[in-house]
Amino acid sequence: MSDMWVTADDGVRLAVHTTGPADAPVVVCMHGYPDNASLWDGVAARLGGRFRVVTYDVRGAGASDKPRERAAYRLDQLAADLAAVVDHVSPHRKVHLLAHDWGSIQTWHAVTGEWLRGRIASYTSISGPSLDHAGRWLRAQLRQPSPQRMRKALRQLVHSTYIAFFQLPIVPELAWRSGLLPRLLSGNEPGIATPSLSDGLHGLQLYRANIGRRLRTPRRPRADIPVQVLAPLDDAYVTAPLQTEIDTWVPDLRVRRVPGRHWLPRSNPDLVARAVAELAEHVEGGPEPRALRRARVDHTSPQRFSGHLVVVTGAGSGIGRATALAFAEQGADVVAADIDPDAAARTAETIRATGAMAAQYTVDVSDGGRFEEFAAAVAAEHGVPDIVVNNAGIGIAGSFADTGVADWERIIDVNLWGVIHGCRAFAPQLTERGEGGHIVNVASMAAYTPNKLLPAYSTTKAAVLMLSECLRAELAVHRIGVTAVCPGFVRTAITEATTFVGLDEAEQQLRRQRSTSLYARRDFGPERVARDILRAVERDRALVAPTAEAKVALALSRLTPGLLRAAAAR
Repeated sequence: MSDMWVTADDGVRLAVHTTGPADAPVVVCMHGYPDNASLWDGVAARLGGRFRVVTYDVRGAGASDKPRERAAYRLDQLAADLAAVVDHVSPHRKVHLLAHDWGSIQTWHAVTGEWLRGRIASYTSISGPSLDHAGRWLRAQLRQPSPQRMRKALRQLVHSTYIAFFQLPIVPELAWRSGLLPRLLSGNEPGIATPSLSDGLHGLQLYRANIGRRLRTPRRPRADIPVQVLAPLDDAYVTAPLQTEIDTWVPDLRVRRVPGRHWLPRSNPDLVARAVAELAEHVEGGPEPRALRRARVDHTSPQRFSGHLVVVTGAGSGIGRATALAFAEQGADVVAADIDPDAAARTAETIRATGAMAAQYTVDVSDGGRFEEFAAAVAAEHGVPDIVVNNAGIGIAGSFADTGVADWERIIDVNLWGVIHGCRAFAPQLTERGEGGHIVNVASMAAYTPNKLLPAYSTTKAAVLMLSECLRAELAVHRIGVTAVCPGFVRTAITEATTFVGLDEAEQQLRRQRSTSLYARRDFGPERVARDILRAVERDRALVAPTAEAKVALALSRLTPGLLRAAAAR
């Protein structure tokens, strides 16, 4: 790392630090309050091999000069400081900007003004809105009030109460000197670096010099550069709507709502570095990664899952095939997996014929080792999926007395272990990526409806339902949703392949024909289940009962379970 000084136009000296190859694309990082340039140490270490990373202590922080006058901290001066740093470190080449908190606020001011016109290749903002955008956003919520708009505005105002506190004379300084504010900051977000007293005291001028002036008279700012917003969903100070509902002023916008709290650069530098690199490398001429396509804000597109990667097991027929086709129709890239290679290929070919991307894999979901290999291949060849649908399953009918150990092992291996293998293989990928996701486990109304003719099938589906509930609770902290789908009678090929234990082959074939005829008369197609699955993913539903009989049985299982038991015993 090399250190240098850059002198601002008012004589303030800024401490600048650089790392990485001198001829690489330049990323300039701006920290917020009450931080200094060390905020970016983890991110810089991860970017340094591919980029020249520039960090600097803004005026009033770290080793930079600390002017006493409030006017020295106004946004115009901060934007001029950024322009001076950019001109010094990269006089002939556009730079990529990365900013957090007040660093984002001052960077928004600079990129929507004239200070950096033609000098910026891309901008990634974290937890810091443009004050002009914020002022107009708040006015929009209040001028056209609705319950949702008022809820968003009030939530942000509650999150912003500390700003009013910082406007008070003397009291905030006393809170810093007494150690109260550092303790509150650390208690609100454990693991953050303890801010220095000097950075805390001088940085108060940022709020006092700018907040009232900018919010009262916001400009009409427009950023005509590629912008990416990383919005931590558990940010205690800046809500996601305030950061992300800005496409009116930012036409080339990508929004990534990510798990995490305010100090994301410290808590998850891997995610921040990956996101910045993806946008910068794309702007520098590389292909657009799927994550950026997924994050692009485009209200004109009717496709709800554009840029998403969806893995579906049992995709060769029935609910799995319908779900794969439905996601592809809504813009997703699809991985179709099935134990039957020809069936998987037919699904993938149907999707590709529409112009969408699809890949097919042959997978026996009951084989844990093979499933792990499949998941690793998907990640290596296509990336980490956004949505995983564990759908593969088989049917076994007949009494408990007639169901042999081999029958139990077979149905548990496919219906339960297949789902377990899917969750075990893909949930760690989603967790490690750190950008949320969704897992769908297809169960059945048999999960909560006792039936003396389906003891083995019902047992596996009940286990899938409870597994989904438990996994949903565990993965919630990572913003990974889990949905259990419990359909009733759906017209699929499962009835043609169901094993009826205790019967010879001729009698089994007769039972299959009767079941198939019954399901056909019910005439509830797998496409309707697929539609409910897509809606459940969008709304992060815990449980979906797609058919009328499944909904009724679910209600009875909760309200009058004794009635279902009595019916099963008849």
